[in-house]
Amino acid sequence: MGKKVADQIVEMLISNNVKRIYAVTGDSLNELNDAVRRNGQIQWIHVRNEEAGAFAAAAEAELDGLACCAGSSGPGHVHLINGLYDAHRSGVPLIAIASTCATQEFGTDYFQETNTIKLFDDCSHYNQIANTPMQAGRMLQAAIQHAVHKKGVAVFGLPGDVAAMPAEESISASQNYFSQPVIRPSETELNTLAEILNSNHKITIFCGIGAEEAHDEVVQLASIIKAPVGYSFRGKMGIQHHNPYEVGMTGLLGLPAAYHSMHEADVLLLLGTDFPYAPFIPDDKKIIQIDEKPEKLGRRAKLEMGLCGKTKDTLQALLPLLKTKEEDSFLKSNLELYEKVKDNLLTYVKDSGKTNAIHPEFVAAAINELANKDTIFTVDTGMCCVWGARYIDSTGQRKLLGSFNHGSMANAMPMAIGAALAHPERQVVALCGDGGISMLLGDLATIKQYNLPIKLVVFNNRSLGMVKLEMEVAGLPDNQTDMVNPDFAMVAQAMGFRGMTVNEPDAVRQALADAFEHPGPVLINIMTDPEALAMPPKIEFEQMKGYAVTMGKMILGGKMDEVLDTIKSNYKHLKELL
Repeated sequence: MGKKVADQIVEMLISNNVKRIYAVTGDSLNELNDAVRRNGQIQWIHVRNEEAGAFAAAAEAELDGLACCAGSSGPGHVHLINGLYDAHRSGVPLIAIASTCATQEFGTDYFQETNTIKLFDDCSHYNQIANTPMQAGRMLQAAIQHAVHKKGVAVFGLPGDVAAMPAEESISASQNYFSQPVIRPSETELNTLAEILNSNHKITIFCGIGAEEAHDEVVQLASIIKAPVGYSFRGKMGIQHHNPYEVGMTGLLGLPAAYHSMHEADVLLLLGTDFPYAPFIPDDKKIIQIDEKPEKLGRRAKLEMGLCGKTKDTLQALLPLLKTKEEDSFLKSNLELYEKVKDNLLTYVKDSGKTNAIHPEFVAAAINELANKDTIFTVDTGMCCVWGARYIDSTGQRKLLGSFNHGSMANAMPMAIGAALAHPERQVVALCGDGGISMLLGDLATIKQYNLPIKLVVFNNRSLGMVKLEMEVAGLPDNQTDMVNPDFAMVAQAMGFRGMTVNEPDAVRQALADAFEHPGPVLINIMTDPEALAMPPKIEFEQMKGYAVTMGKMILGGKMDEVLDTIKSNYKHLKELL
């Protein structure tokens, strides 16, 4: 039997270091599945929902480079879309194989027929469908080039009949070019930037994921110009560790120190960040943004300078042009404020809560303390992001993955699947919301099927906590945010692995320690305080007014007990706003 197109696809994926295909097999994907089986050098991961497969592949791609997921005709590849949006917006290189009905059925409203070009157009850099064997190899090669170099999703449409046809070799399909160019501003631009930094004394640096590989250069820059360093959530793991100049995060999940340093500075230097929340960026300062993708320059603020360059390449060229400053009062004052902020963060760690109302801050701090120095963390969107952002520390070896740009629920557990498969030698801990884990609960079976030693920590507050807070600060009593949950520990046990429920604060640390020592998968269902609030670093008057209106409406609606519970749970936070 000669080589089929499906065999050619598998060989090309392997040659590009793809280790797994996350998919649910069926009809139009069966030829590809069989090619994987016969080849034996790549693994087919049988997820229960293609959305979970896309999230898992996205996690693997963010950790290691190119990864692959697949979906069969119609419903199969439609399920991929949410995970693909997340990967594309996060800028991770991902190949999505969208299998379709046979080519002769195109345009006939055939069973499970979809228009993949229209379907995936908004969440991909490359999106084509191969109608002949000659196209297949060339298109997959082009898809790989787009995914790697443009940093995002490439969709390769594969009709089932084409996958079964004899392969045709193409010269262009046999080669891939993964170059690593040096990207930095011109000499003139660098000299102008150096003049600004040399002539100003109150400078703040704010870093995103694009500065991740420039940790040492950022620290050296801060040392020379005596600048505090803030960072986004995605930038935290790459910038926080071994950095005596760091002042934490800002934004909805952040803390007052970084916000203060950005707004009190004369010059704000944005490195590798496309921070989305304009209200947290000052509008009366000199702002300089440096980003590898020039289309991102000036999207969030009016800039003094917008420069195209990789952070590491740019700083290496900039540092010799700078003069070491002696005046450091601005830096010292911001570092002192940050120490007070960090001390305040311990408020709810020291006060661990009560029965079935365990403070989530205490849980996150315990996870941070007990987890390994090279743990891979995944966090669900919502309140888990808040606790992860504030209490999980960088060590220089840890990774933290989440749906930070797309903001999808249900990402933590499937991302943990991809992380655990890609790095079986490392501890993987997922911080899951009860709302998030409920959405893709079936893929707990995937964890068991591959016996992945993932530790799933469910922050079970019996509500959509972030949505509830959003409604309350808008002056709306929360509605339909409560959740009647199953016993998640028993669900895990039914899936075949260890599950435990923690109701008492005193039992949290031992439960986590036991779970982390256990060689297989564990789900720890922790009953956290449903009234815990996540205060952003800057509270707008309208938010305060909206929250007060909400509390008043709840009292008038007969919910005085719930209002009192909220006040009791957050008194230490609320009194700081008075």
